[in-house]
Amino acid sequence: MIGSGGGPGRDDDRDGILAVDSGGSGLRVALGTAARGVLARRSSPVPVRTGARGIDPDHLLEQLTPLVRALSAETGISRPATAVVGAAGLGTLGDALRARLPGALAREFGVRTTALAADAVTAYVGALGPRPGVVVAAGTGLIAVGTDLTAWQRADGWGHLLGDCGSGAWIGRAGLEAALRAYDGRPGGSAVLLARAEERFGPMSGLPGRLYPRPDRPAVLAAFAPQVAACARDDLVAAGILRAAARHMAESAEAVCPAGGEPRLALTGGLFRLGDPLLVPLEEELARRVPHALRVPPEGGPLDGALRIAAALSTDTLTLPGEETLLSVKRLN
Repeated sequence: MIGSGGGPGRDDDRDGILAVDSGGSGLRVALGTAARGVLARRSSPVPVRTGARGIDPDHLLEQLTPLVRALSAETGISRPATAVVGAAGLGTLGDALRARLPGALAREFGVRTTALAADAVTAYVGALGPRPGVVVAAGTGLIAVGTDLTAWQRADGWGHLLGDCGSGAWIGRAGLEAALRAYDGRPGGSAVLLARAEERFGPMSGLPGRLYPRPDRPAVLAAFAPQVAACARDDLVAAGILRAAARHMAESAEAVCPAGGEPRLALTGGLFRLGDPLLVPLEEELARRVPHALRVPPEGGPLDGALRIAAALSTDTLTLPGEETLLSVKRLN
């Protein structure tokens, strides 16, 4: 268990807040207080394992413990009262995490109130705060989340085999399909994308054997998305792939955007670094499908969202709707 009190942070423990962002690129952790905000941050590049029971709570705690110990020593906050854990896959793979993590955090760190949130929810709160609106979070995968502050709505986020339409993995896979069509001589192929694919992966005849067995297949597919964007200015097939991705994103945003008022709409995630080849058609699609939404830049990222939720819980000012698979709160006596 982290220290027994004492040090400069003893008076802050009562409003000490711990925020965690767990995703495909590892853990990001922040410790602070509701009054003073973030006092220190740490990260680990090791992603939390997913097994037969979903997200592995033991592995998450194994990764988290040394980070929180270091943060505690740095800040003097030995027993944060409130924790928020945002986790990728929580909606469909979070049963074990919801069952075991609040108790483990209480035993290990003295946490009394724990919120478990889907990473799409922490991305939403980081981008927009507690306001009605919609956020499209796009990287290797893609999900759209919206709320009118009475309930959460989600669209897509079903993974690279069943959905994530318009995501980095989707764009990369479509680009490789166009390359293989050119290799075969079928319609819809792109000689430009074929050349890019061969530069990156070698001969196309060996691509299935190199790609299918890989456990990081979505990330490998997404890594080809920048190649598609680089070709889009001069290649009609590549440009068409990005226009289709933009349409999918806008359809997901439309599905979850509150119908009334002037909801805010933000885009967050690394995929949008592809720039104009994606953003120009996306802005056109959004203007057509959700004309009443006010486009705004994101205020922060998922870790910022976890911190905002933790501060609101600590001060009993949380106004976001609860939903078991997207945002659930457990308080221990």
